[in-house]
Amino acid sequence: MNFFRRIKTLYILHRYPIRHDVWFSVTERLDILHRLTSVEKAHLRELTTIFLHEKRFIGVGVDLTSEMRVYIGVQACLPILHLGIRLLSGWTDIVVYPDAFYVNHNQVDECGVAHQNERLLSGEAWSKGPIVLSWADIERDINDCHRGHNVVIHEIAHKLDMLDGSSNGIPPLYYHMLIPEWTTALSEAYAELQLNVQHHQRTCMNPYAANSPAEFFAVLSEYFFTAPEVVLTNFPLVYRQLEQYYRQTPLTLVSDCSGRRSMLV
Repeated sequence: MNFFRRIKTLYILHRYPIRHDVWFSVTERLDILHRLTSVEKAHLRELTTIFLHEKRFIGVGVDLTSEMRVYIGVQACLPILHLGIRLLSGWTDIVVYPDAFYVNHNQVDECGVAHQNERLLSGEAWSKGPIVLSWADIERDINDCHRGHNVVIHEIAHKLDMLDGSSNGIPPLYYHMLIPEWTTALSEAYAELQLNVQHHQRTCMNPYAANSPAEFFAVLSEYFFTAPEVVLTNFPLVYRQLEQYYRQTPLTLVSDCSGRRSMLV
């Protein structure tokens, strides 16, 4: 981080701090944060503070409280904990609806005819635009400790995937990561999941992941942070790639909904 950027960061942290009681209340309720060390939590708090300062929250039919903003911010920053806040730059708005929302999408069939489809979504991410979230789904993730589901992480994964201008399940990788290893691991796992879905067999994760490589990466990211053992057990090569990409090892220590901790490695 250069000198001027560091000065700006220190100013934001000093001028716009997250209240201690709000931070404590939020982090205690989020099971996915319990595995973090005190140093990582302190860094996450800094990232969240900067994120909240740089983003504009727009509530549509819902009054957003400071606590609600922190819930969104801390979950958005968890994936980039060791990657840097700049990966979430280039866009500003976070639109929050009270519940799932309908979106119209144009789809062209094999004959070249355009069809308009209405879909009910809990979240959506635009390449250079906002992310759109359903508060009801965010709250469900908080209250139900639904392992394998986190709408904020899902949409942030899409944003990371889109950093190179395309949404194809391959985010910009670091110099030490080999693209062939990433594509081989994820492509084989994706093909296996698609085959199970096509044959109406039980899948190890949300079958929505079989819709496209982009959705596969986003759903994998949800599981990586909320139910990492599912990824490691079923797709060990994918798990190792996600470990390298996110630079985190969520299986080192995880907590269940009751707060009990257990080693999984």
